[in-house]
Amino acid sequence: MQPANSLVEYGPRRIIVTITAVFCALLEIIDTTIVNVALNDMRGNLGATLNEISWVITAYSLANVIIVPMTSWLSQQFGRRNYFAASVIIFTVCSFLCGNATNIWELVVFRFIQGMGGGALLVTSQTIITESWPAEKRAMAQAIYTLGVIVGPTLGPPLGGYIVDNFSWPFIFYINIPVGIIATLLTLQYVRSPQYEEKRPISQVDWWGIGLLTVGISSLQYVLEKGQEEDWFSSEIIIILTISAVLGILIFIWRELEYQYPIVELRVLKNGNLRIGVLLSFIMGFGLFGSTFVIPLYTQSLLGWTAQQSGMLQLPSTLFVAVMMPVVAILIQKGVPQKYLIAVGMVVFFIYSYMSYTIITPHTSSGDFFWPLIIRGFGLGLLSVPVSTMSLSTLKGKEIGQGAAFSGMMRQLGGSFGVALISTFVSRQTQSHRSNLVSHLNVNDLNVQQRVSQMAAGFKTRGVDSHTAQQMAYAALDGSVNKQATLLSYMDVFLWVGVMFLVCVPIVLIFVKRAKNKMNMADAAH
Repeated sequence: MQPANSLVEYGPRRIIVTITAVFCALLEIIDTTIVNVALNDMRGNLGATLNEISWVITAYSLANVIIVPMTSWLSQQFGRRNYFAASVIIFTVCSFLCGNATNIWELVVFRFIQGMGGGALLVTSQTIITESWPAEKRAMAQAIYTLGVIVGPTLGPPLGGYIVDNFSWPFIFYINIPVGIIATLLTLQYVRSPQYEEKRPISQVDWWGIGLLTVGISSLQYVLEKGQEEDWFSSEIIIILTISAVLGILIFIWRELEYQYPIVELRVLKNGNLRIGVLLSFIMGFGLFGSTFVIPLYTQSLLGWTAQQSGMLQLPSTLFVAVMMPVVAILIQKGVPQKYLIAVGMVVFFIYSYMSYTIITPHTSSGDFFWPLIIRGFGLGLLSVPVSTMSLSTLKGKEIGQGAAFSGMMRQLGGSFGVALISTFVSRQTQSHRSNLVSHLNVNDLNVQQRVSQMAAGFKTRGVDSHTAQQMAYAALDGSVNKQATLLSYMDVFLWVGVMFLVCVPIVLIFVKRAKNKMNMADAAH
Protein backbone atom coordinates (compact mmCIF):
# COMPACT_ATOMS: atom_id res chain seq x y z
CA MET A 1 0.00 0.00 0.00
CA GLN A 2 1.02 3.55 -0.65
CA PRO A 3 1.28 6.01 2.26
CA ALA A 4 -1.53 8.57 2.46
CA ASN A 5 0.78 11.40 1.43
CA SER A 6 2.23 9.48 -1.53
CA LEU A 7 2.28 11.37 -4.84
CA VAL A 8 2.63 8.24 -6.97
CA GLU A 9 0.01 8.15 -9.71
CA TYR A 10 -1.43 5.19 -11.61
CA GLY A 11 -3.23 4.61 -14.90
CA PRO A 12 -4.44 7.59 -16.95
CA ARG A 13 -3.57 10.11 -14.21
CA ARG A 14 0.14 9.21 -14.37
CA ILE A 15 0.10 9.47 -18.18
CA ILE A 16 -1.58 12.90 -18.10
CA VAL A 17 0.71 14.27 -15.36
CA THR A 18 3.82 12.99 -17.15
CA ILE A 19 2.80 14.38 -20.55
CA THR A 20 1.94 17.75 -18.99
CA ALA A 21 5.30 17.99 -17.22
CA VAL A 22 7.30 16.88 -20.27
CA PHE A 23 5.58 19.38 -22.55
CA CYS A 24 6.22 22.18 -20.06
CA ALA A 25 9.92 21.23 -19.87
CA LEU A 26 10.05 21.12 -23.68
CA LEU A 27 8.49 24.59 -23.94
CA GLU A 28 11.19 26.03 -21.71
CA ILE A 29 14.14 24.35 -23.42
CA ILE A 30 12.97 25.00 -26.98
CA ASP A 31 12.60 28.67 -26.12
CA THR A 32 16.28 28.88 -25.17
CA THR A 33 17.33 28.08 -28.77
CA ILE A 34 14.39 28.90 -31.03
CA VAL A 35 15.05 32.66 -30.91
CA ASN A 36 18.63 32.25 -32.18
CA VAL A 37 17.50 31.91 -35.80
CA ALA A 38 15.16 34.92 -35.58
CA LEU A 39 17.63 37.48 -34.19
CA ASN A 40 18.32 39.10 -37.58
CA ASP A 41 14.59 39.51 -38.28
CA MET A 42 14.00 40.93 -34.80
CA ARG A 43 16.93 43.28 -35.19
CA GLY A 44 15.63 44.70 -38.46
CA ASN A 45 12.01 44.90 -37.31
CA LEU A 46 12.78 46.55 -33.96
CA GLY A 47 15.66 48.74 -35.15
CA ALA A 48 18.14 47.21 -32.66
CA THR A 49 21.92 47.01 -32.77
CA LEU A 50 23.75 43.67 -32.72
CA ASN A 51 24.70 44.19 -29.05
CA GLU A 52 21.14 45.13 -28.09
CA ILE A 53 19.52 42.15 -29.82
CA SER A 54 21.86 39.74 -28.01
CA TRP A 55 20.10 40.75 -24.77
CA VAL A 56 17.05 38.80 -25.97
CA ILE A 57 19.05 35.63 -25.27
CA THR A 58 21.01 36.94 -22.28
CA ALA A 59 17.92 38.17 -20.38
CA TYR A 60 16.23 34.77 -20.66
CA SER A 61 19.36 32.93 -19.50
CA LEU A 62 19.86 35.30 -16.56
CA ALA A 63 16.29 34.77 -15.36
CA ASN A 64 16.68 30.99 -15.70
CA VAL A 65 19.80 30.69 -13.57
CA ILE A 66 18.37 33.00 -10.90
CA ILE A 67 15.07 31.18 -10.49
CA VAL A 68 16.17 27.53 -10.88
CA PRO A 69 17.90 27.18 -7.46
CA MET A 70 14.89 28.77 -5.73
CA THR A 71 12.21 26.55 -7.28
CA SER A 72 12.08 24.09 -4.38
CA TRP A 73 11.59 26.91 -1.85
CA LEU A 74 9.00 28.66 -4.02
CA SER A 75 7.08 25.40 -4.34
CA GLN A 76 6.98 25.18 -0.55
CA GLN A 77 5.79 28.77 -0.21
CA PHE A 78 2.93 28.61 -2.70
CA GLY A 79 2.26 24.89 -3.07
CA ARG A 80 3.67 22.92 -5.98
CA ARG A 81 0.50 22.83 -8.07
CA ASN A 82 -0.16 26.55 -7.67
CA TYR A 83 3.46 27.50 -8.33
CA PHE A 84 3.73 25.27 -11.38
CA ALA A 85 0.45 26.57 -12.81
CA ALA A 86 1.50 30.18 -12.11
CA SER A 87 4.84 29.57 -13.86
CA VAL A 88 3.06 28.20 -16.94
CA ILE A 89 0.74 31.22 -16.96
CA ILE A 90 3.66 33.67 -16.62
CA PHE A 91 5.52 31.91 -19.43
CA THR A 92 2.44 31.88 -21.69
CA VAL A 93 1.40 35.50 -21.07
CA CYS A 94 4.96 36.70 -21.63
CA SER A 95 5.13 34.70 -24.86
CA PHE A 96 2.19 36.79 -26.10
CA LEU A 97 3.84 40.01 -24.85
CA CYS A 98 7.16 39.11 -26.51
CA GLY A 99 5.41 38.63 -29.85
CA ASN A 100 3.75 42.04 -29.48
CA ALA A 101 6.83 43.97 -28.32
CA THR A 102 7.21 47.28 -30.15
CA ASN A 103 10.86 47.96 -29.27
CA ILE A 104 13.93 46.01 -28.24
CA TRP A 105 13.85 46.85 -24.54
CA GLU A 106 10.20 45.84 -24.21
CA LEU A 107 11.18 42.50 -25.71
CA VAL A 108 14.15 42.13 -23.34
CA VAL A 109 11.98 42.84 -20.27
CA PHE A 110 9.30 40.38 -21.37
CA ARG A 111 11.96 37.77 -22.14
CA PHE A 112 13.40 38.16 -18.64
CA ILE A 113 9.98 37.64 -17.03
CA GLN A 114 9.33 34.73 -19.41
CA GLY A 115 12.63 33.20 -18.24
CA MET A 116 11.51 33.50 -14.60
CA GLY A 117 8.48 31.38 -15.43
CA GLY A 118 10.39 29.06 -17.76
CA GLY A 119 13.18 28.25 -15.31
CA ALA A 120 10.60 26.95 -12.85
CA LEU A 121 9.03 24.71 -15.51
CA LEU A 122 12.22 22.75 -16.13
CA VAL A 123 13.06 21.78 -12.55
CA THR A 124 9.51 21.42 -11.21
CA SER A 125 8.65 19.17 -14.17
CA GLN A 126 11.46 16.80 -13.18
CA THR A 127 10.28 16.75 -9.56
CA ILE A 128 6.65 16.10 -10.55
CA ILE A 129 7.60 13.25 -12.90
CA THR A 130 9.96 11.66 -10.34
CA GLU A 131 7.37 11.64 -7.58
CA SER A 132 4.52 10.49 -9.85
CA TRP A 133 6.27 7.20 -10.61
CA PRO A 134 7.03 4.44 -8.06
CA ALA A 135 10.65 4.22 -6.91
CA GLU A 136 11.34 1.00 -8.83
CA LYS A 137 10.29 2.67 -12.11
CA ARG A 138 12.07 6.00 -11.66
CA ALA A 139 14.65 5.12 -14.29
CA MET A 140 11.85 5.10 -16.86
CA ALA A 141 10.49 8.35 -15.45
CA GLN A 142 13.89 10.01 -15.80
CA ALA A 143 14.20 8.63 -19.34
CA ILE A 144 10.96 10.37 -20.29
CA TYR A 145 12.03 13.65 -18.68
CA THR A 146 15.57 13.55 -20.07
CA LEU A 147 14.22 12.96 -23.56
CA GLY A 148 12.66 16.42 -23.37
CA VAL A 149 15.95 17.94 -22.18
CA ILE A 150 17.84 16.37 -25.10
CA VAL A 151 15.21 16.98 -27.78
CA GLY A 152 14.52 20.61 -26.89
CA PRO A 153 17.82 22.23 -27.99
CA THR A 154 17.72 20.25 -31.26
CA LEU A 155 14.13 21.12 -32.18
CA GLY A 156 14.56 24.85 -31.53
CA PRO A 157 16.62 25.93 -34.60
CA PRO A 158 14.75 23.99 -37.34
CA LEU A 159 11.37 24.90 -35.86
CA GLY A 160 12.39 28.54 -35.52
CA GLY A 161 13.85 28.58 -39.03
CA TYR A 162 10.63 27.16 -40.50
CA ILE A 163 8.45 29.69 -38.66
CA VAL A 164 10.64 32.68 -39.62
CA ASP A 165 10.85 31.57 -43.26
CA ASN A 166 7.11 30.94 -43.64
CA PHE A 167 5.50 33.35 -41.18
CA SER A 168 7.22 36.03 -39.05
CA TRP A 169 9.33 36.13 -35.89
CA PRO A 170 6.46 36.86 -33.40
CA PHE A 171 5.05 33.39 -34.17
CA ILE A 172 8.04 31.73 -32.48
CA PHE A 173 6.46 33.07 -29.28
CA TYR A 174 2.79 32.64 -30.24
CA ILE A 175 3.15 28.87 -30.70
CA ASN A 176 3.66 28.63 -26.90
CA ILE A 177 0.20 30.03 -26.16
CA PRO A 178 -2.13 27.06 -26.99
CA VAL A 179 0.24 24.58 -25.33
CA GLY A 180 0.51 26.85 -22.28
CA ILE A 181 -3.28 27.14 -21.91
CA ILE A 182 -3.76 23.36 -22.10
CA ALA A 183 -0.85 22.75 -19.68
CA THR A 184 -2.33 25.22 -17.16
CA LEU A 185 -5.73 23.50 -17.19
CA LEU A 186 -4.18 20.03 -16.85
CA THR A 187 -1.89 21.20 -14.03
CA LEU A 188 -4.77 22.63 -12.00
CA GLN A 189 -6.80 19.46 -12.54
CA TYR A 190 -4.20 16.70 -12.09
CA VAL A 191 -0.99 17.89 -10.38
CA ARG A 192 -0.98 17.48 -6.60
CA SER A 193 1.02 19.34 -3.96
CA PRO A 194 2.91 17.23 -1.39
CA GLN A 195 1.88 17.47 2.25
CA TYR A 196 5.45 17.98 3.44
CA GLU A 197 5.54 21.45 1.92
CA GLU A 198 5.15 24.11 4.60
CA LYS A 199 4.81 27.84 3.98
CA ARG A 200 7.28 29.95 5.95
CA PRO A 201 6.09 33.19 7.59
CA ILE A 202 7.40 36.37 5.99
CA SER A 203 9.71 36.98 8.97
CA GLN A 204 11.59 33.75 8.19
CA VAL A 205 12.09 34.36 4.47
CA ASP A 206 15.78 34.36 3.61
CA TRP A 207 15.89 37.77 1.88
CA TRP A 208 19.68 38.02 2.19
CA GLY A 209 20.01 34.60 0.57
CA ILE A 210 17.74 35.64 -2.30
CA GLY A 211 19.77 38.84 -2.83
CA LEU A 212 23.16 37.11 -2.68
CA LEU A 213 22.03 34.32 -5.00
CA THR A 214 20.66 36.84 -7.50
CA VAL A 215 23.85 38.92 -7.47
CA GLY A 216 26.27 35.97 -7.59
CA ILE A 217 24.56 33.79 -10.19
CA SER A 218 23.40 36.62 -12.47
CA SER A 219 26.90 38.15 -12.43
CA LEU A 220 28.44 34.78 -13.32
CA GLN A 221 25.91 34.22 -16.12
CA TYR A 222 26.56 37.68 -17.56
CA VAL A 223 30.32 37.06 -17.54
CA LEU A 224 29.83 33.76 -19.38
CA GLU A 225 27.36 35.22 -21.90
CA LYS A 226 29.22 38.46 -22.63
CA GLY A 227 32.85 37.63 -21.78
CA GLN A 228 34.03 36.87 -25.31
CA GLU A 229 32.11 39.83 -26.73
CA GLU A 230 33.71 42.19 -24.16
CA ASP A 231 37.20 40.62 -24.59
CA TRP A 232 37.08 39.15 -21.09
CA PHE A 233 39.32 40.77 -18.50
CA SER A 234 40.33 43.69 -20.68
CA SER A 235 36.81 44.94 -19.89
CA GLU A 236 36.23 46.76 -16.61
CA ILE A 237 32.62 45.56 -16.36
CA ILE A 238 33.70 41.90 -16.74
CA ILE A 239 36.31 42.32 -13.96
CA ILE A 240 33.75 43.93 -11.62
CA LEU A 241 31.11 41.28 -12.30
CA THR A 242 33.62 38.44 -11.89
CA ILE A 243 34.52 39.76 -8.42
CA SER A 244 30.80 40.22 -7.72
CA ALA A 245 30.10 36.62 -8.80
CA VAL A 246 32.87 35.10 -6.65
CA LEU A 247 32.05 37.12 -3.53
CA GLY A 248 28.29 36.78 -3.99
CA ILE A 249 28.42 32.98 -4.35
CA LEU A 250 30.89 32.47 -1.47
CA ILE A 251 28.91 34.65 0.94
CA PHE A 252 25.70 32.99 -0.25
CA ILE A 253 27.11 29.52 0.57
CA TRP A 254 28.13 30.70 4.05
CA ARG A 255 24.72 32.30 4.61
CA GLU A 256 22.77 29.20 3.54
CA LEU A 257 24.81 26.89 5.77
CA GLU A 258 24.34 29.17 8.79
CA TYR A 259 20.73 30.33 8.41
CA GLN A 260 17.97 28.24 9.96
CA TYR A 261 15.56 28.65 7.01
CA PRO A 262 17.74 28.83 3.88
CA ILE A 263 16.35 29.72 0.47
CA VAL A 264 18.48 26.90 -1.02
CA GLU A 265 19.11 23.82 1.12
CA LEU A 266 22.82 23.15 0.49
CA ARG A 267 22.90 20.38 3.09
CA VAL A 268 21.19 18.06 0.61
CA LEU A 269 24.57 17.85 -1.13
CA LYS A 270 25.72 15.59 1.70
CA ASN A 271 24.10 12.86 -0.39
CA GLY A 272 26.92 11.17 -2.32
CA ASN A 273 24.80 10.25 -5.32
CA LEU A 274 23.58 13.81 -5.73
CA ARG A 275 27.11 15.26 -5.46
CA ILE A 276 28.39 13.03 -8.23
CA GLY A 277 25.22 13.59 -10.26
CA VAL A 278 25.56 17.38 -10.01
CA LEU A 279 29.15 17.20 -11.28
CA LEU A 280 28.18 14.92 -14.15
CA SER A 281 25.19 17.16 -14.98
CA PHE A 282 27.63 20.05 -15.37
CA ILE A 283 29.87 17.99 -17.69
CA MET A 284 26.84 16.77 -19.67
CA GLY A 285 25.57 20.34 -20.04
CA PHE A 286 29.00 21.34 -21.28
CA GLY A 287 29.08 18.55 -23.87
CA LEU A 288 25.43 18.64 -24.91
CA PHE A 289 24.98 22.40 -25.28
CA GLY A 290 28.58 22.84 -26.47
CA SER A 291 28.20 20.34 -29.31
CA THR A 292 24.70 21.63 -30.11
CA PHE A 293 26.21 25.11 -30.34
CA VAL A 294 29.37 24.32 -32.34
CA ILE A 295 27.81 22.26 -35.16
CA PRO A 296 25.41 24.99 -36.35
CA LEU A 297 28.23 27.53 -35.94
CA TYR A 298 30.48 25.46 -38.19
CA THR A 299 27.86 24.56 -40.81
CA GLN A 300 26.50 28.12 -41.08
CA SER A 301 29.74 30.10 -40.96
CA LEU A 302 31.92 27.82 -43.11
CA LEU A 303 29.51 25.74 -45.18
CA GLY A 304 26.90 28.44 -45.77
CA TRP A 305 23.94 26.40 -44.50
CA THR A 306 20.73 28.02 -43.26
CA ALA A 307 19.69 27.70 -39.61
CA GLN A 308 16.91 25.32 -40.61
CA GLN A 309 19.35 23.07 -42.50
CA SER A 310 21.72 23.04 -39.52
CA GLY A 311 18.90 22.12 -37.16
CA MET A 312 17.55 19.38 -39.42
CA LEU A 313 21.03 17.84 -39.54
CA GLN A 314 20.71 16.83 -35.88
CA LEU A 315 17.22 15.34 -36.03
CA PRO A 316 18.34 11.72 -36.79
CA SER A 317 20.57 11.85 -33.72
CA THR A 318 17.69 13.14 -31.61
CA LEU A 319 15.38 10.40 -32.85
CA PHE A 320 18.02 7.81 -31.97
CA VAL A 321 18.22 9.27 -28.45
CA ALA A 322 14.44 8.80 -28.22
CA VAL A 323 14.91 5.12 -29.05
CA MET A 324 17.78 4.74 -26.56
CA MET A 325 16.05 6.30 -23.54
CA PRO A 326 13.57 3.50 -22.71
CA VAL A 327 16.20 0.85 -23.52
CA VAL A 328 18.64 2.33 -21.01
CA ALA A 329 15.86 2.74 -18.43
CA ILE A 330 15.00 -0.97 -18.76
CA LEU A 331 18.69 -1.89 -18.35
CA ILE A 332 18.86 0.13 -15.13
CA GLN A 333 15.66 -1.46 -13.81
CA LYS A 334 17.16 -4.89 -14.56
CA GLY A 335 20.15 -4.06 -12.36
CA VAL A 336 22.88 -3.02 -14.81
CA PRO A 337 25.27 -0.80 -12.76
CA GLN A 338 24.77 2.84 -13.67
CA LYS A 339 28.47 3.65 -13.47
CA TYR A 340 29.23 1.29 -16.36
CA LEU A 341 26.51 2.83 -18.52
CA ILE A 342 27.85 6.32 -17.76
CA ALA A 343 31.46 5.29 -18.44
CA VAL A 344 30.55 3.64 -21.75
CA GLY A 345 28.49 6.70 -22.67
CA MET A 346 31.50 8.95 -22.10
CA VAL A 347 33.74 6.72 -24.23
CA VAL A 348 31.10 6.75 -27.00
CA PHE A 349 30.89 10.55 -26.79
CA PHE A 350 34.67 10.69 -27.25
CA ILE A 351 34.33 8.46 -30.35
CA TYR A 352 31.72 10.87 -31.74
CA SER A 353 34.00 13.85 -31.07
CA TYR A 354 36.98 12.16 -32.71
CA MET A 355 34.94 11.15 -35.77
CA SER A 356 33.71 14.74 -36.11
CA TYR A 357 37.31 15.93 -35.83
CA THR A 358 38.31 13.70 -38.75
CA ILE A 359 35.43 14.55 -41.13
CA ILE A 360 35.50 18.35 -40.92
CA THR A 361 36.53 19.93 -44.21
CA PRO A 362 35.39 23.02 -46.17
CA HIS A 363 33.08 20.67 -48.12
CA THR A 364 31.68 18.31 -45.47
CA SER A 365 28.17 17.14 -46.39
CA SER A 366 25.19 16.23 -44.23
CA GLY A 367 25.81 12.58 -45.12
CA ASP A 368 29.29 12.79 -43.58
CA PHE A 369 27.72 13.83 -40.28
CA PHE A 370 25.09 11.09 -40.18
CA TRP A 371 26.99 8.32 -38.39
CA PRO A 372 28.95 10.57 -35.99
CA LEU A 373 25.67 12.17 -34.87
CA ILE A 374 23.98 8.77 -34.51
CA ILE A 375 26.90 7.72 -32.30
CA ARG A 376 26.45 10.94 -30.31
CA GLY A 377 22.80 9.99 -29.79
CA PHE A 378 23.90 6.56 -28.55
CA GLY A 379 26.35 8.16 -26.11
CA LEU A 380 23.85 10.71 -24.79
CA GLY A 381 21.30 7.95 -24.28
CA LEU A 382 23.78 6.00 -22.15
CA LEU A 383 24.72 9.12 -20.18
CA SER A 384 21.54 11.07 -19.59
CA VAL A 385 19.21 8.56 -17.94
CA PRO A 386 21.77 7.00 -15.53
CA VAL A 387 23.04 10.43 -14.41
CA SER A 388 19.54 11.79 -13.83
CA THR A 389 18.35 8.61 -12.09
CA MET A 390 21.43 8.32 -9.90
CA SER A 391 21.24 11.96 -8.80
CA LEU A 392 17.78 11.56 -7.25
CA SER A 393 17.86 7.84 -6.44
CA THR A 394 18.38 8.13 -2.66
CA LEU A 395 16.51 11.39 -2.06
CA LYS A 396 13.13 11.41 -0.37
CA GLY A 397 10.31 13.90 0.09
CA LYS A 398 11.25 17.55 -0.38
CA GLU A 399 14.90 16.54 -1.00
CA ILE A 400 13.84 15.42 -4.51
CA GLY A 401 12.87 18.96 -5.48
CA GLN A 402 16.05 20.37 -3.94
CA GLY A 403 18.19 17.83 -5.76
CA ALA A 404 16.43 18.46 -9.06
CA ALA A 405 17.07 22.20 -8.63
CA PHE A 406 20.80 21.63 -8.14
CA SER A 407 21.02 19.29 -11.13
CA GLY A 408 19.09 21.71 -13.33
CA MET A 409 21.21 24.68 -12.29
CA MET A 410 24.49 22.84 -12.90
CA ARG A 411 23.32 21.55 -16.30
CA GLN A 412 22.40 25.12 -17.23
CA LEU A 413 25.72 26.51 -15.99
CA GLY A 414 27.59 23.68 -17.71
CA GLY A 415 25.97 24.70 -20.98
CA SER A 416 26.84 28.37 -20.36
CA PHE A 417 30.45 27.48 -19.54
CA GLY A 418 30.59 25.26 -22.62
CA VAL A 419 29.32 27.93 -25.01
CA ALA A 420 31.54 30.63 -23.43
CA LEU A 421 34.71 28.54 -23.42
CA ILE A 422 34.13 27.17 -26.93
CA SER A 423 33.48 30.68 -28.30
CA THR A 424 36.68 31.95 -26.72
CA PHE A 425 38.65 28.88 -27.74
CA VAL A 426 37.51 29.16 -31.37
CA SER A 427 38.41 32.85 -31.46
CA ARG A 428 41.86 32.39 -29.92
CA GLN A 429 42.69 29.24 -31.86
CA THR A 430 41.63 30.87 -35.12
CA GLN A 431 44.12 33.68 -34.51
CA SER A 432 46.83 31.17 -33.59
CA HIS A 433 46.22 29.01 -36.68
CA ARG A 434 46.03 32.11 -38.87
CA SER A 435 49.44 33.29 -37.65
CA ASN A 436 50.89 29.86 -38.32
CA LEU A 437 49.38 29.68 -41.83
CA VAL A 438 50.44 33.22 -42.75
CA SER A 439 54.00 32.43 -41.71
CA HIS A 440 54.10 29.90 -44.57
CA LEU A 441 52.83 32.41 -47.15
CA ASN A 442 55.78 34.41 -48.50
CA VAL A 443 54.87 37.00 -51.14
CA ASN A 444 58.20 36.26 -52.80
CA ASP A 445 57.37 32.57 -53.02
CA LEU A 446 56.84 31.46 -56.62
CA ASN A 447 53.82 29.28 -55.76
CA VAL A 448 52.13 32.13 -53.89
CA GLN A 449 52.74 34.55 -56.76
CA GLN A 450 51.38 32.02 -59.24
CA ARG A 451 48.24 31.49 -57.13
CA VAL A 452 47.64 35.26 -56.86
CA SER A 453 48.18 35.70 -60.59
CA GLN A 454 45.64 32.96 -61.38
CA MET A 455 43.01 34.54 -59.13
CA ALA A 456 43.71 38.03 -60.53
CA ALA A 457 43.33 36.68 -64.08
CA GLY A 458 39.95 35.29 -63.11
CA PHE A 459 38.80 38.68 -61.83
CA LYS A 460 40.06 40.39 -65.03
CA THR A 461 37.81 38.18 -67.14
CA ARG A 462 34.89 39.86 -65.32
CA GLY A 463 35.99 43.28 -66.52
CA VAL A 464 38.00 44.32 -63.43
CA ASP A 465 41.11 46.44 -64.04
CA SER A 466 44.58 45.00 -63.24
CA HIS A 467 45.20 46.94 -60.00
CA THR A 468 41.79 46.13 -58.53
CA ALA A 469 42.07 42.51 -59.66
CA GLN A 470 45.41 42.21 -57.81
CA GLN A 471 43.86 43.61 -54.62
CA MET A 472 40.85 41.31 -54.92
CA ALA A 473 43.18 38.32 -55.42
CA TYR A 474 45.08 39.10 -52.19
CA ALA A 475 41.77 39.64 -50.35
CA ALA A 476 40.52 36.27 -51.60
CA LEU A 477 43.76 34.62 -50.46
CA ASP A 478 43.36 36.26 -47.04
CA GLY A 479 39.77 34.98 -46.85
CA SER A 480 40.95 31.49 -47.72
CA VAL A 481 43.52 31.65 -44.89
CA ASN A 482 40.84 32.81 -42.43
CA LYS A 483 38.53 29.99 -43.49
CA GLN A 484 41.25 27.38 -43.07
CA ALA A 485 42.24 28.80 -39.66
CA THR A 486 38.60 28.71 -38.49
CA LEU A 487 38.24 25.16 -39.78
CA LEU A 488 41.28 24.03 -37.80
CA SER A 489 39.91 25.69 -34.65
CA TYR A 490 36.62 23.77 -34.97
CA MET A 491 38.59 20.56 -35.35
CA ASP A 492 40.42 21.40 -32.11
CA VAL A 493 37.10 21.99 -30.32
CA PHE A 494 35.74 18.56 -31.19
CA LEU A 495 38.98 16.87 -30.20
CA TRP A 496 39.34 18.58 -26.81
CA VAL A 497 35.68 18.17 -25.83
CA GLY A 498 36.07 14.46 -26.58
CA VAL A 499 39.24 14.27 -24.50
CA MET A 500 37.43 15.94 -21.58
CA PHE A 501 34.81 13.19 -21.59
CA LEU A 502 37.45 10.48 -21.88
CA VAL A 503 39.38 11.86 -18.89
CA CYS A 504 36.18 11.67 -16.81
CA VAL A 505 35.81 7.90 -17.32
CA PRO A 506 38.14 6.79 -14.48
CA ILE A 507 36.56 9.41 -12.18
CA VAL A 508 33.14 7.91 -12.86
CA LEU A 509 34.34 4.34 -12.29
CA ILE A 510 35.88 5.31 -8.93
CA PHE A 511 33.45 7.78 -7.41
CA VAL A 512 30.10 6.52 -8.70
CA LYS A 513 30.96 3.19 -7.09
CA ARG A 514 31.37 4.93 -3.75
CA ALA A 515 28.07 6.74 -4.23
CA LYS A 516 26.39 3.42 -4.97
CA ASN A 517 27.81 1.92 -1.78
CA LYS A 518 26.37 4.81 0.18
CA MET A 519 23.02 4.23 -1.51
CA ASN A 520 23.05 0.60 -0.43
CA MET A 521 23.91 1.59 3.14
CA ALA A 522 21.09 4.12 3.14
CA ASP A 523 18.64 1.49 1.86
CA ALA A 524 19.80 -0.93 4.53
CA ALA A 525 19.29 1.71 7.22
CA HIS A 526 15.72 2.26 6.04
